[in-house]
Amino acid sequence: MANKVFHVMYDDDQKLLDAARALTSAGIRVKDVFSPFPVHGLDPIIGVKRTRLAIASFMYATTGTLLATLGTWYFMISDWPMNIGGKPSFTWIENAPAFVPVMFEFSVLCGAHGMAITYLLRNGTLPGMPASNPDPRTTDDKFVMEIVTGQNAGMTVEDLESRIRGTEVFELSIKEY
Repeated sequence: MANKVFHVMYDDDQKLLDAARALTSAGIRVKDVFSPFPVHGLDPIIGVKRTRLAIASFMYATTGTLLATLGTWYFMISDWPMNIGGKPSFTWIENAPAFVPVMFEFSVLCGAHGMAITYLLRNGTLPGMPASNPDPRTTDDKFVMEIVTGQNAGMTVEDLESRIRGTEVFELSIKEY
């Protein structure tokens, strides 16, 4: 038997939340939800884990701080020392307060760009990557819940369909995997 994919469409976010609660309490695993905006409270219902994007951002910002520190030492102390405003350029520590804005801004730059690129790579939404959105109406005003029969091993296709139709479904699409 081939896996089937149910794309269950709802026209309201509260109907989606109620349906997700009802289906997951019945033991049905929801693979993914596509929505035009974040639906608050949906993640714990369908079992989405907390994101580690903040940890990645911290690592990118730390890398930016280290690169800025190395850059300011190399440019202003080692390679081409200059006497600016009467400040000696013998060691980096003597000039560290002057470099704090540069280090902060470079940390923010690396953290923001690294986090954005990681987000786009992780979601598969960089230009040229294939789209995984099952219905373009989810970018406007509809909500689609994706349920795969292979992830719900104890249930038949008919049982899944009857439980799904028991919710306030707007549209149901069943496709072969």
